[in-house]
Amino acid sequence: MEKIEYRAYIRTRALLGIPATEITEELVIAHGSLAPKYRTVAKWAALFLAGREELEDDPRSGRPITACTPANIELVRLVIEADPHSTYDDIEAETHVSRTTLQEIIHGALKLRKLTSRWVPHELTEKNRKDRVDACTENLAKFKENKWRLCDVITGDESWFYLRQIGSKARNSSWVAPGQNARTVVRRDRFEPKHMYSVFFKTSGLVHIDVMEKGEAITAQNYKVNCLDPIFEEMRKQRPKSGMKNMKFHHDNARPHVSGVVKTHLEEAGAIIIRHPPYSPDLAPSDFWLFDMIKRNLDDHVDVQSQKRAITKMLLGIPSQEYRKTFEKWLERMQLCIDNKGAYFEHLIK
Repeated sequence: MEKIEYRAYIRTRALLGIPATEITEELVIAHGSLAPKYRTVAKWAALFLAGREELEDDPRSGRPITACTPANIELVRLVIEADPHSTYDDIEAETHVSRTTLQEIIHGALKLRKLTSRWVPHELTEKNRKDRVDACTENLAKFKENKWRLCDVITGDESWFYLRQIGSKARNSSWVAPGQNARTVVRRDRFEPKHMYSVFFKTSGLVHIDVMEKGEAITAQNYKVNCLDPIFEEMRKQRPKSGMKNMKFHHDNARPHVSGVVKTHLEEAGAIIIRHPPYSPDLAPSDFWLFDMIKRNLDDHVDVQSQKRAITKMLLGIPSQEYRKTFEKWLERMQLCIDNKGAYFEHLIK
């Protein structure tokens, strides 16, 4: 089928009020991979709806279109709608509209601006968002009604730490003289040494740090023996009369954390488990503050023993006000989650 025939079909269907997406689907059903792409269909549909009669290409004078007409505005809108990641070069090639006119159309007529896509931890479902709002509402109410106190909360999680630090792309930038090349950083490979750390803290500072032995897996029993029991012992030292009684314990929904063995062990010690919604690292102080801070400031180490000493020293050196501030931000994040109807909100934090 010739392109003139495609265009004749597009004109007829467009004038009948059929959207460009449906016209494209019809052509694909009839002609398979030979059918024109959506961009092309949308472009010609917009031109025909704007009053164009000719099916042939316009003669090329070598100069791009410079008119900011309703037809050109609609054409640019359709191209961007089909591919929001389009560059100026892509749009110019598709529409033959000049760069200056494109800027006028995109920023003036369409009122668009281009922003970098945001990475999010998970594609939240309606149920996920509801769970996040419900958990935050429930937890915040306890703090606002003074049933819970921040000073009684212990929170923590696990994270991998590499012995060799490579930093972020921004941190690896360096000043170079004319003629010099940028420094190189060797990528990590899958076998590079790393260790799983568990860190727990409260408003006054570090409570417990543990590193797993090589080849050891995180299980409910391992978590109970290597994390919970040492935390209970530390609380008996800090609170000889009450220990873990009425302490509020917060961790995420990793399988070992929510096992019956762990839940029973915490409840028997008198602890109250704080509800944490699934897929919510933005509501976990370890994730939104602690681990990132450690990794930004950690140096290379030859073995796990020296690395653990360095991390422990770093955590003990953090002023208690910083720990307290993090817990206060945690409450602020809960409110942001509620205000944002359960959607991720970190892009709203300045």
